[in-house]
Amino acid sequence: MTERAAASPEEAMAALLSPDGRRDPYPRYEALRAHGDLVTVRPGLMAAVGHAVCARALREPWLQVQDAESYDRDLPGWRSHSSLRGWTGSMLYTNPPDHTRLRRLVSGAFTFRRVTALGPAIERMTGRLLDRVAELGAGGAPVDFMREFAFRLPVGVIGALLGVPEDDQGWFRAAAADVTLALEGTTDPSVLGTADKAMDELSAYFTTLIAHRRREPADDLVSDLVRVHDTDGSRLGEHELTANLVLLLSAGFDTTTHLLGHGLKLALEHPDAAARLAAEPGFAEGYVEECLRFEPPVQATTRWAVTDADLLGTRVPAGTKVVVMLAAGNRDPRRFDRPDVFDPGRPDNQPLSFGGGAHFCLGAALARLEARIALPMLLRRFPAVTAAGPADYRDRWLVRGHDTFPVTVG
Repeated sequence: MTERAAASPEEAMAALLSPDGRRDPYPRYEALRAHGDLVTVRPGLMAAVGHAVCARALREPWLQVQDAESYDRDLPGWRSHSSLRGWTGSMLYTNPPDHTRLRRLVSGAFTFRRVTALGPAIERMTGRLLDRVAELGAGGAPVDFMREFAFRLPVGVIGALLGVPEDDQGWFRAAAADVTLALEGTTDPSVLGTADKAMDELSAYFTTLIAHRRREPADDLVSDLVRVHDTDGSRLGEHELTANLVLLLSAGFDTTTHLLGHGLKLALEHPDAAARLAAEPGFAEGYVEECLRFEPPVQATTRWAVTDADLLGTRVPAGTKVVVMLAAGNRDPRRFDRPDVFDPGRPDNQPLSFGGGAHFCLGAALARLEARIALPMLLRRFPAVTAAGPADYRDRWLVRGHDTFPVTVG
């Protein structure tokens, strides 16, 4: 009996969140899809797995993100956790009108023009990192691609935008990984304690950097936001300033790190695509879109219904938690032909991987640009790159990616 046929919605959801499900979530999405595009897992919990219903859910104003008010209702005592306090001070867990106000303050740094202008700098950073990989991999020595490249490039790019000195960037990977534990929906005190420690460290770092930028302003986003706060605190409060800098740093490199990891792994599994990436300048655009569809770093996001409403023909009661499974929508066979086949030439490829609506990822264009530049450069520099061991997935569901990925570069 197949997993799809055997699993009830609740069993499929439990399987998805199990260790095996976190390692390979895609069969579990299909077990849920067998029950429909918008599935009632249990009273108060629904899962959106169809592409159309996911796309609509991301744009419905009556489906909102969890904010401080909903935490007060659903998780008494949450304010004792600095990680939860930090996230609810950021755009990520804020609804309009506060979300609109906060997003407007930072969106200018991520316009198409400003992102495109970063291309030469990304190429220079990529070249330096490839030189480092060549040194570390001399004589066939294995190199951890995640640590030595996939982390260092995005953190360097977002660090330059924010104004984080290069010497300070090395420890961010572990802290960002730990602070995002609070986004997994856990209420385990030990897990939240790890996230709290990371939030405290990151907040303290940015508090120090903010004070430095007050004394010595620079041409960076931290200085811009400090000026906004100091000019009019009603536009950006002190807690909001720090919380959104933590968000911009963490979101600015963590998902791009995993996009690069997935991108290289898929290239090694599809040598013809790897050869085209290295040889054809225009191939990277479709390749990166298919990476985002096939193996999105962010697997899901969550919304809460603030009123009784209809979502593409299904009634959603007020108070219902709707898990919008982006990765499942990306493999909806009614939207994508042969969805389980990796096809960089796929026409009309519009993955859900960066969300949609008011909370569409600000850094989407930047992440795409980094991957489109870095992966072809890497494969041209190291045409014989091969895996030197398994690409180990970290034990997470929401943000899916590799802890380590050893390679040899020839």
